[in-house]
Amino acid sequence: MRTVCFLILAGWLACLRAFSQNRPIFQQDAALSRYLQDLFPVQTEGVDYESVFDALTQLYAQPLDINKATRDELAATYLLTEQQLNSLITYRADFGDLLAIYELQAVPDFDVATIRRLMPFITVSVTSGIFGKFATSTDNYLILRYERVLEKQKGFSEATPDKNGKLPNRYVGGPNQWYVRYRYSRPRAFSFGLTLEKDPGERLIWQPSANQYGADYVSFHAQLQNRGKWRSIILGDYQVQVGQGLVLSAGFALGKSAETVQTLRRPTLGGRPYTSLTESGYFRGATATYAVTPTIDVTLLLARNRRDANTAEGDTEESSIATSFQTSGLHRTPSEIADRASLTETNLGAHLLYHNRHQLQVGLTALRTLFDTFVRKRDLSYNQYEFTGKQNVVVGLHGSYIWRNWNLFTEMARSAGSTTNSGGLGFVGGTLVSLTKKLDASLVLRHYDRNFHGFYGNAFSEGGRNANETGAYFGLKYSVYRKLTVGGFMDFFHFPWLRYLVDKPSKGFDYLLQLRYTPNRQTAFSLVIHDEHKEKNLPGDKAKNVVETTRKSYVLNVDYSLRRGLSLRSRVQWGSFQYAGQSPKRGFTLVQDATFEYRRLSLSGRMALFSTDDYDSRQYVYERDVLYAFSFPAYFNRGIRHYVMAQYTLNRHLDVWVRWARTDVTNQDFVGSDLDQIDAPHKSEVKMQVRWRL
Repeated sequence: MRTVCFLILAGWLACLRAFSQNRPIFQQDAALSRYLQDLFPVQTEGVDYESVFDALTQLYAQPLDINKATRDELAATYLLTEQQLNSLITYRADFGDLLAIYELQAVPDFDVATIRRLMPFITVSVTSGIFGKFATSTDNYLILRYERVLEKQKGFSEATPDKNGKLPNRYVGGPNQWYVRYRYSRPRAFSFGLTLEKDPGERLIWQPSANQYGADYVSFHAQLQNRGKWRSIILGDYQVQVGQGLVLSAGFALGKSAETVQTLRRPTLGGRPYTSLTESGYFRGATATYAVTPTIDVTLLLARNRRDANTAEGDTEESSIATSFQTSGLHRTPSEIADRASLTETNLGAHLLYHNRHQLQVGLTALRTLFDTFVRKRDLSYNQYEFTGKQNVVVGLHGSYIWRNWNLFTEMARSAGSTTNSGGLGFVGGTLVSLTKKLDASLVLRHYDRNFHGFYGNAFSEGGRNANETGAYFGLKYSVYRKLTVGGFMDFFHFPWLRYLVDKPSKGFDYLLQLRYTPNRQTAFSLVIHDEHKEKNLPGDKAKNVVETTRKSYVLNVDYSLRRGLSLRSRVQWGSFQYAGQSPKRGFTLVQDATFEYRRLSLSGRMALFSTDDYDSRQYVYERDVLYAFSFPAYFNRGIRHYVMAQYTLNRHLDVWVRWARTDVTNQDFVGSDLDQIDAPHKSEVKMQVRWRL
């Protein structure tokens, strides 16, 4: 009888949720912002933060249907342990679809804190029963954004000829930044999108011969899902996430973070539309996934991209060569424009996946990349084993198996190119396990040969590239009791060959410790200690001696709610960077954030004081920004940083954001460098955004 009453109540709550469509978007936006701040308390190398942020924002902007989401899709939220994932999958199999989010309280191993974190990012569809059928809602919106630095930067000043009559370098476009995004989608059904962006200094120009159509960056996609045996078909821009990302990796690569266990394994999600503003690392063409049988999927991809590259005259064998790839996506000066779309890249790929109800996955991946220009990096010692030639082939085998609360995963791959310096091996493998209801652990081992080459892989690593690295990572997370959680990791790594600014084989290690205490729903304390040891060239040393460096970071956060709608976050962050034998360079920042929410209005702001000895001791602090924008600036020198952002929901169709930020430095009379330099001790930024949603 108790179960029947609960299900009836849950059903009514589901109805209320289904018809409650006027909740302001800032409630979900604030939840995402808090989650990202907790996930990245300190910055680590090897993580593309902008791509990660965009992937997570897309994931949370379209909440997962908890009744239909696969285990990998649920794991990609990084909010559930292996034990909780197993419990949810078992509960769905035993009792059928959940009738409301509140029914998660009946799922074993789910606590109130976990459900509260999940609620903004999941939904429940009721497909049958006395309440009828609710169709999955569509997401149809248009976003317009404008940004500008108010002070004049050197690149936008008048160019005055020097004594030889030569004009200095300047930006070719204006200082305004424009961004437009349109998307029409329904989860697990279809998605259509268009993104346009013009960076400051770039031109708005229609020149098809130069592959420019108005805005400097144009991205588009069209996707259909679950059409019979066709699981997914994508035309336009996309990424593919399979295995552990050794051959193909999308934007879900978090690497080392404050979540020391759940973010280590990469979920196999297949093709995903690409909507990020990062102007590299994606395919432009077509990909499709077809279910040959209920347990076997085949994915094919074909892409042709125009990539930015620095080119030079070749030797007698090659008329021209590409010496480096440009990934900034900036085309503001004549030299940057000359590099734009100067190399054509063609990709052909396939992925065969076997998966069964016992949570076994085995996949085979192959990717062939061809360039129309010979690629050869500059003749420097650390480039000796870099890719050279016009063709690269990577073949990988990946697998994962779930046994009770153990999740075992691995992937190995081999690359082969058109020259003799290819042929390296790559390997990554590990496990996630819930040892008890309170203790979770992770272990990841990896080895990437110095001549292993993959252009679209991003498996777990220290250096940000899957080459020239061997390492071992071990992480733990322990719930002392429901209010206190302790987590940490240790990672040991070795680089067998030279690296940029490291002129000999090197090694290092780092560790992180995090404590989080939540005495009540209104207050939370967290402490993060991160210590990283690496070897680098000693600056200014003509002999290029390699010495150990030590970077220490300490972060103390306090979150508290004074009243309904008013929340505060206080942060103390300090650290140091030191070359062996030299005095450490220190830095600190004091941050006070405040957020006020009242009906359709949200106001948030920050006041930060910072002081660092130099750029090496800089402090990274995540900042809240407008929807789909990412801000993780470095605080260095001495000064004050503050911003104010207002968000208002005019009606169920229209949301408006306005953000103003300013940095004042006290130890110098200018800000920035080169063409971005401002001849004043301050920098002000304004940002305005509107979203029209049907």
